[in-house]
Amino acid sequence: MPLLAPAPHKSISWPITVGAQGIAAAQFARCGFDVLMQAGHDKPWYDLVVTKGGSLLKIAVKGSEDGRWCLAQSYQRAGSVGSKSCDGQRAIDLWLDIHGSRTVYCLVQFEDVALNQLPRIYLATPAEIAQRMRQSAERLGDPALYEQYEWISPETGYAAIEALPSRWLFSDERIHGLLFPHPEQAINISPLRKNPPPLEMRAKTPASATVATRQVVLTA
Repeated sequence: MPLLAPAPHKSISWPITVGAQGIAAAQFARCGFDVLMQAGHDKPWYDLVVTKGGSLLKIAVKGSEDGRWCLAQSYQRAGSVGSKSCDGQRAIDLWLDIHGSRTVYCLVQFEDVALNQLPRIYLATPAEIAQRMRQSAERLGDPALYEQYEWISPETGYAAIEALPSRWLFSDERIHGLLFPHPEQAINISPLRKNPPPLEMRAKTPASATVATRQVVLTA
């Protein structure tokens, strides 16, 4: 049962989509990668192919300007039977099933970013994203990927802040780890069934002592 109502979804505009893809391509090129950009209406589900040292990654670029990426919502409607849509967890399963191997998402967030600043950029595998979306679906009733959200623990009543892991931030180290994974870190594209890692809880602080809402808290 949702403890906090999710914010209304704001549709992604075409300029945000185009801008996210251009910025992502530029950042990969700055890191020394060869970048192939897909074009046209019939392109596959990924937008870029980046290569280096004989290895490649297929990059799906997703832009946002409201603090979250709605990746699985369309699968709730597509997986409906009659007039009843499927639940969030099933929608995440359907979303995860479409991905092939060597796929990485480049998540570009424009919320509260000035024109003279780069947006916040994250890199994650579909399996990593699915795990986060399962958590938000259970806690908020919304199978979206949030950059940051607050929820109330039903067991303790404490407020907890959940944010994307700092290791997801766009960097040479992060790209290298995804492009040349160790065997135990190989990209997993099968649906996750494991329980999410424990979340550190802390008491909710007074409004006067909280950090500015747009100052993103990153967890390890």
